[in-house]
Amino acid sequence: MIKLGVNSVLFKEFDFADAARHIALSGFDGVEISAIQGMCEHLDLARWKEQAAQLRSVVEDNGLSFLSMEFGSVKDEQRLLTAFEAAAEIGIPIVNIGPGGKTGVEEDIQRSIEQLQRMSEQASALGVTLCVKAHIGQAIHDTPTTLRAMSEISSSAFGIDMDPSHIYRANENPEDALPAVISRVKHVHIRDCKGREQGPGPIELQACGRGDINLFDYCKAMVDHQYDGPVVLEVIGAKPEHSLAQVSIIAAETYGYLNACLKQLGAR
Repeated sequence: MIKLGVNSVLFKEFDFADAARHIALSGFDGVEISAIQGMCEHLDLARWKEQAAQLRSVVEDNGLSFLSMEFGSVKDEQRLLTAFEAAAEIGIPIVNIGPGGKTGVEEDIQRSIEQLQRMSEQASALGVTLCVKAHIGQAIHDTPTTLRAMSEISSSAFGIDMDPSHIYRANENPEDALPAVISRVKHVHIRDCKGREQGPGPIELQACGRGDINLFDYCKAMVDHQYDGPVVLEVIGAKPEHSLAQVSIIAAETYGYLNACLKQLGAR
């Protein structure tokens, strides 16, 4: 069964206990904990050993499971190794990263692929999966560059995090793009957006069903190709003026939309 979750970055202005409680109240199965340096560090990798027991307790007390961790782009490989160690100990199966680099720069895509291969081998040694997603503006940014990474990275601990919003903003239709990469898809970040502009837009319009992406057909493509991994709402841009009620409504609205789609498709 596809599991639905929320990246705790949506709740960046609140502590992890509040985030987990409201994610559970919204109906979700699990949580992706944010360890994005400088944005949202519900998991602080500099002191993860102090946090580990409490984080596990918070998740268990709310009837959730850890689906993944979001690390962000890799500037410090030692920090990423720490993330793998923390994930293995806490029980987080997947670490998601951005590819880094710049679109259209050959040296950057070569560097990104080499790093992903090297770090996937490190993840494998700890029983963790490393996933990367195509990211607008970065070296791996669309389906062709994703396929290149897939062809050049042999590690079984490497996977694709297939985010339809970035593929949509790369002028592709994600429901058509998914089958080409599904063989290595191990995680899905999901959100909606209006138009194909550079940024994801206001947080309210990132709620699934609010924007222009054909997310029902994207869900159908997942189900048709037997995807059974996590599908995690990732909303970027929450600010101090957004109340706990506002961000919780975005989560709950997305759960209702995705759960209804997947139930109709026989995947929930």
